[in-house]
Amino acid sequence: MNIGLKENMTVEFKSDKNKLSDSDLVDSVVAFANTDGGDLYLGIEDDGEITGVHKAHRDTTQLAAYIANKTVPPISVIVEKCNNDYIKISVPKSRSIVASSVGKIQRRRLKTDGTPENVPMYPHEITSRLSDLSLLDFSGLCVPDSSYSDLDKLERERLRSIIRRNTRAEQNLLELDDEELDKALRLAVEQNGQMIPTYCGMILIGKEESIKRCVPTSAAAFQVMKASNIVMNESFSGSLLKSIETIETYMDARNSSSEIEYGLFRITVFDFDKRAFREALVNAFCHRDYTMLGQVRVLLDDDGLTISNPGGFIEGVSLNNLLTVEPHGRNTALADALKRIGLAERTGRGIDRIFEGSLLYGKPLPDYSESNSVCVKLFIPKSLPDRSFTKLISDEQSRTGEPFPVNSLLVLNELKRNRRMTVAELSDNIHISETKVRTTVERLVESGIIEARGTGKGRYYNFSAKLYKESDNVSGYVRQTGIDEIRYPEMIMKYIEANDGKITRGEAAQLLRVNVQQAYSLLKKMTQDGKLIVVGRGRYTYYCKK
Repeated sequence: MNIGLKENMTVEFKSDKNKLSDSDLVDSVVAFANTDGGDLYLGIEDDGEITGVHKAHRDTTQLAAYIANKTVPPISVIVEKCNNDYIKISVPKSRSIVASSVGKIQRRRLKTDGTPENVPMYPHEITSRLSDLSLLDFSGLCVPDSSYSDLDKLERERLRSIIRRNTRAEQNLLELDDEELDKALRLAVEQNGQMIPTYCGMILIGKEESIKRCVPTSAAAFQVMKASNIVMNESFSGSLLKSIETIETYMDARNSSSEIEYGLFRITVFDFDKRAFREALVNAFCHRDYTMLGQVRVLLDDDGLTISNPGGFIEGVSLNNLLTVEPHGRNTALADALKRIGLAERTGRGIDRIFEGSLLYGKPLPDYSESNSVCVKLFIPKSLPDRSFTKLISDEQSRTGEPFPVNSLLVLNELKRNRRMTVAELSDNIHISETKVRTTVERLVESGIIEARGTGKGRYYNFSAKLYKESDNVSGYVRQTGIDEIRYPEMIMKYIEANDGKITRGEAAQLLRVNVQQAYSLLKKMTQDGKLIVVGRGRYTYYCKK
């Protein structure tokens, strides 16, 4: 008999015919706890065949207690007996590093053939794991075998220059002497009367030879490709501040722009919004895992811009909550320093700025979908701005004197793409709670940008007809909204002609994107007007041309 499952990162089978050794059992539990948790099935072969549990493991209470006694800190597992044939041990994901009582630390990983295995967790991986769990700030640690002379005076002057020309920087930092400045930004700490560089300080203002020796993982690269040809491939191993400035210079030289004119106004739109690019680049350096080999990579090609960095999303961050999760990073000291000198968003919401850079101009959204457990990859498509949408946003911001919140821009972008949507549909698409979406759309209704139609769950939103009439250059998707209801009968008649001469209530609701009751009311009115006839009764009812 087969269990009908396959082994993966959260499922493992262990044969117990000859009694699985206690050490192997504990090691498997530890590996699950140090990864993402999972289910250990005892009494099942690698191919899924159920062969039964050894009599020594049949007492589920004793087995759970044994695992807790043999793990540090103790792991509380749930042990279930399944059909008296095998045992399922559910292991929770640990919020700390777990070891066996003999000091063995393991984790799970995928082999090249896609099957999972348990492997030792090495010291640098422990540091990375603690950083992922927000339990350790690697950037705030002192750099072993380093001295204060490893920090570069010229790079410190570059840092002061950045503060001077950046209005959002803390200008009072300029009043501090070098040691006070380094302490304030946690670039160095005092130990036994001596100043010792932190990883934050070494990464930001270290001498190039010192960085290569102490933090070789801080490298970066800027690449340009045309089709499959490499046009440019530059690597950087110096200070982070110098790397950022150089990469921005290279990017500015290749970031084309276009003009949007209406009336006396002119808007310059770059292929890639400059503020969004800065935030994305700083985020990559700030959130990368400096315990992993690899480099921050900026790639510009025919399709768009890709920025990638070693280290996956930290604990609690996923593709679905990027715009809503509370700001928290992997390298707190480094992030704080970058905020205080004005290179990073002070609120910690740099991700909002990245999305705004596309949303303001009606461009495709930034894409993080290729990110995984070992790499975060951001792709910003290259595209022309939507001139009508850009004008709409610009006019409204000029009228109110206030910038659009990112939630409002996300809602408007979805309505632009889908024409009309309910709160539930908007919530699903932009991964924001229905409560927040409802608050956002009602605010937009009050401003006159969008309007609501229908009631209850069938209530939907679209751009207001008034807005479209005032916008002479608004594109086709805008002009349609004000006359859709007038065209409903025409759309129904065309559907009937194209679909065997009939239509049901459900088909009408789907065609017009309204609820079934609204579709029924329209079909009933068309029947009363002599345009349609009703055939059948109950759920078999459909409508035909008269």
